[in-house]
Amino acid sequence: MTKKVCLALQGGGSHGAFTWGVVDRLLEEDIYVEGVSGTSAGAMNGTAIVEGSLKGGNPEAKKLMRLFWEAVGEEGRLSPFQPTVGDAIVGNEKLDNNPVYQIFRQVSHTVSPYQSNPFNYNPLEDIVNKVFTFNEVADQFERKLFLCATHVKEGKLKIFKNHELSAKALLASACLPMLHQAVKVNGEYYWDGGFVGNPAIFPLIYECESTDIIVIQLNSAYRGDLPVDALSIGDRLNEITNNLSLMREMRQIKFITDLIDTGAIPKENLKRVNMHLIRDDETFQPLGFSSKLNATPEFLEHLHAAGRRAAERWLEKHWEGVGKTSTADHSLYEEYK
Repeated sequence: MTKKVCLALQGGGSHGAFTWGVVDRLLEEDIYVEGVSGTSAGAMNGTAIVEGSLKGGNPEAKKLMRLFWEAVGEEGRLSPFQPTVGDAIVGNEKLDNNPVYQIFRQVSHTVSPYQSNPFNYNPLEDIVNKVFTFNEVADQFERKLFLCATHVKEGKLKIFKNHELSAKALLASACLPMLHQAVKVNGEYYWDGGFVGNPAIFPLIYECESTDIIVIQLNSAYRGDLPVDALSIGDRLNEITNNLSLMREMRQIKFITDLIDTGAIPKENLKRVNMHLIRDDETFQPLGFSSKLNATPEFLEHLHAAGRRAAERWLEKHWEGVGKTSTADHSLYEEYK
């Protein structure tokens, strides 16, 4: 029996290759993806999933995701943001020892991309225009896509929906303000959606029929060691802030679901949602923020393989629960006690 689900995909730069691996494995099951909400790399994956599915179902979605990430990897071969030879030998995927990255970290605090990149070159733009056509997604509403971006002037969440889809909207969802100039879409300026919705879940509840939402989380929720040096403190702050909106929204969903289950709210008044969560702290804890800029093909394939393994573990444990109950570990996003 086909299981209809929605996907909520976090952003995280090249770490999005993990999501590629997870979804790559999920699409081998009898599954129908009705809607996807994605931010940054999650928006890229989401566009590939929805556009590919419309062109040829799950097999075509798998092909389009691979086409996108292979294009990213080819560009990554030319990037100055790569692990040093020594780090590569020992398997350290961070860029912290890369002199170009070290200069970037220092300069980005004082020089904006409007100064350092006046012509606003973004290699991702060529990839997006090469891989995606957008027409299939924009002209229908059977498969729904929600791209999350931050409205710069108002600081509010902007959701680009099917009819608004374009290369600019997709790039807006992935615009890191320290790397690229704000993206202008229909006269308004946008940054990466991770600041206010990473990703937003509510569009999947309001505008999709499916009662099951699978969240794929890229930012570690838990770390056992106390960060004490500047780099590790910065990395942990990045993880916390990138998880904040997701955790708050999942906490609210859990609260409403409990009210429905206890009869405090009549079932016919609100849609009951089953939440599922796929994450792999073991893969991401050794990585820091800098590795999100590491787009070498070897690293992307490593994350893809890790994603497939994580999906396999989740399927073995939770697949039967889809369509019946929530399988997410609520303790991960409940208030600390």
